[in-house]
Amino acid sequence: MKKTLLFFVLLTIFVRAAVAQQRPQYTQYVFNNFLLNPAVTGIENYTDAKLGYRSQWTGLQGAPVTSYFSINAPLGQDFLQGDATAFPASGGENPSSRLFTQYYRAAEPHHGIGFAIVSDKAGPITQTNIDASYAYHLGLTDQLNLAVGVQAGVSHINLNTDMITLETSNDPALNNINNSQWKPDLGVGLWAYSSRFYFGVSVQQILPQNLYITTGNTANQSKTVPHYFATGGYKIFLSDDVTLLPSALLKFIDPAPVTFDINMKLSFRDRFWFGGSFRKGDSYSVLAGFNLSSVINVGYSYDVTTSALRTVSNGSHEVVLGILLNNRYNLKSPQHGF
Repeated sequence: MKKTLLFFVLLTIFVRAAVAQQRPQYTQYVFNNFLLNPAVTGIENYTDAKLGYRSQWTGLQGAPVTSYFSINAPLGQDFLQGDATAFPASGGENPSSRLFTQYYRAAEPHHGIGFAIVSDKAGPITQTNIDASYAYHLGLTDQLNLAVGVQAGVSHINLNTDMITLETSNDPALNNINNSQWKPDLGVGLWAYSSRFYFGVSVQQILPQNLYITTGNTANQSKTVPHYFATGGYKIFLSDDVTLLPSALLKFIDPAPVTFDINMKLSFRDRFWFGGSFRKGDSYSVLAGFNLSSVINVGYSYDVTTSALRTVSNGSHEVVLGILLNNRYNLKSPQHGF
């Protein structure tokens, strides 16, 4: 019975690794690259708060469910368009218009700070990451910025033994389970951006950690592994008010094969957008979002499963609510983000 229990626990832990990652995956990471790269911290001229919820592989009992809260903000006065007084209080030119790119100026050197808490539950195992982040943004040219960022915090892994039903009650295997573990968490990233493109590289879980399933002499253990990400996108103007943003994300997570996401986002002014995404060996998705005001925006995506899990999964749903605080220029969409 002990072997059966350990197999079940290990299977739950590594179900994410089987689809190429231990950390949560997101379809709307383009809407919040801060989740993957700490260098994005403080990239905009307002405090950017987001609430996200993802239900993966709905219909499959014990499938991953992810929820998160993130917030980041810049520090400093003169960092937007070189001079924070350059834009009128009404918000100025539409950030998505071609005219905006003609007058675009790299942000002045400034700092950014942020915080994120991410909870990922799969079967009886819940992993919670609590991280603070810092970034420094430097203008390389008059239209190009480079940011370097770091995130640090803790990761908590908890096994809910109440969800485990054994053939024999009071099985001694449960007595040796180390079902609540705190581990340090560290990540770094680089982010280059202008008015037309962005490119970033980052790594999460830099510090590999042993996860002890039992405290006995025959301890079985697993390891966390670093997650490497490379992403980029380019804004194409179909007209002065309609833009197309193709982007891609590469994931390098040993020993899983390299995988990637390809995305396409069509945006009309700063009011609404829709698009599609393809994730190798896993799914394809439809996405849509609305900038309801200068305070609130919302995004939704639905993933159609293409892996072997398609026979038991009804797809994945993800919703993100964005709140723009201290938005003194009444912007409805990002200027330095995408």
